Amino acid sequence: MPANDDLALLCDAARAAGEIGARYFNTDPEVWDKGDNQGPVTEADLAIDRMLKAELRAARPDYGWLSEETDDDLGRLSAQRVFIIDPIDGTRAFIAGQRSWAHSLAIAEHGKVVAAAVFLPMLERLYAASERQSSQLNGSAISASGASRLAGASVLAAKPNFDDARWKNGCPPVERHFRPSLAYRLCLVAEGRFDAMLTMRDCWEWDIAAGALIVNKAGGVCSDIAGRPLVFNSAKGQTGGCIAAGKNLHGLLQSGIRGN
Repeated sequence: MPANDDLALLCDAARAAGEIGARYFNTDPEVWDKGDNQGPVTEADLAIDRMLKAELRAARPDYGWLSEETDDDLGRLSAQRVFIIDPIDGTRAFIAGQRSWAHSLAIAEHGKVVAAAVFLPMLERLYAASERQSSQLNGSAISASGASRLAGASVLAAKPNFDDARWKNGCPPVERHFRPSLAYRLCLVAEGRFDAMLTMRDCWEWDIAAGALIVNKAGGVCSDIAGRPLVFNSAKGQTGGCIAAGKNLHGLLQSGIRGN
């Protein structure tokens, strides 16, 4: 594989992750609580993380590594490019037997994501984008919504984000929706199936890195809650929330949040 073909590398790895995830799905895998409100982890998460780390780093040994299921090595901060990986995004959904969990794989360079793949093996949906390629779903081009009014806009978010107290003038009259995987929410916005998604709490980079590029390359806008561009491979490994929407809607949504 050519050294510059990072997107193909991520797509192949995402499909390989899906094969492992599918083997464990609905088989009552072993589950542990990570503590400190970090949520659960399963033997499937760990098996996928081991495979991805071995295969991706063998292919790109000079790239750094940031993954939800690997102890952090801040040596990644000095790497020109870094893998940002969530072996299973939506682990609770995976445990519950729901099908909308995802593998989220990204490569960032100097703080910007340059290649991304999000794969939902049980739904057979592979989203992909790169700095040179617009966003695709299963090989077909996708584009973000052109909606320009908050009233009636379809917004993906967890219930607390719709609390009136979080908004300057109360929550706008949007249609409220939810999916457990942040990566999938972002891809659904990129696909135009929903107008926007948001999460006001800090986000782990591995949850949103791949989806953020897929939104942007589908013609949408993805930022933190304050409207600033997202920066990846930070020492903290987190962003100040996330808002993604079509270009016409993003600013309207962002400006209505209390504190902005």
